[in-house]
Parts: sequence; structure tokens; C-alpha cells
Amino acid sequence: MSRKAGLVNAVDCHIGQRLQLRRVMLGLSQSDLAKRCGVSFQQIQKYETAGNRIPASRLFDLSQALETSVAFFFAGLPGNFPPETKAIRSMRVSEPKEDDPLSKNESLQLVNLYWGLASDEQRDMIMKMLKTLNGVTD
Repeated sequence: MSRKAGLVNAVDCHIGQRLQLRRVMLGLSQSDLAKRCGVSFQQIQKYETAGNRIPASRLFDLSQALETSVAFFFAGLPGNFPPETKAIRSMRVSEPKEDDPLSKNESLQLVNLYWGLASDEQRDMIMKMLKTLNGVTD
């Protein structure tokens, strides 16, 4: 079976980006994730940048360490799906646009920090500050 040139690379890149996304969502460093999986942080770097392909068994290990399904890494990829996956296909995540702030790691970090605050009062203060800085009035 032959593969089209570049197709595998695009899939590897997508999976690496999803790996990084989930890691950042959980507030883990590359070293933290590496320890959970028994690999070096350099290997995690290579997976995230698609420098190395992720073997199926390692992808399973990563899904366990990141508390998600293996399918998470494939969400948003185009492809031919058998009829029995129609429901899953309808839940696919679309590709983020470059200017979409929600696709940036900084946004995920901000959300994690916001929800990491100890009280509703602190979150309310931050929200008021952001609204003031953006000229938003209620």
C-alpha cells in the first residue's frame, strides 16, 4: 500500500498539535508528560513537532497519561469514515483558523490560571479588570 507524499506528515503534525493542546490544557510540562509515559522530554518535543511519529502503543500510553481517548488526537482530520462512525463524524472538531484566539496555547493557559484561582471573588476581580481594560460595560 502506498501513501501520498506529505499526507503522513500532515497527519503526524495534526496529532502532535493535539498532543500539545491536551498537555497544555492539563497544565503539564513536556517533562511532566514524559515522566508519566516513561520517555524523555525530548521525545515528547519530537512527537509534538512531528519530528518523530508516535507508535500506536505510545499513543495509547499518551491518551492514558492525558486522561483522554485515542480518538482525541484524530479529531478534526478529514477522511473516509465507515457508516457506523456517522455520529462520531458529526462531532468532529474543525480546523482552527490562524487568527482564532482559542487555538492558541496562551488562551488555554489563561483559562487554566483563571479557574485555578482560589475563589469566586478573585475570578470576579479578574473579569472586571479585563472588561475595564477592553472598555466593556455591563
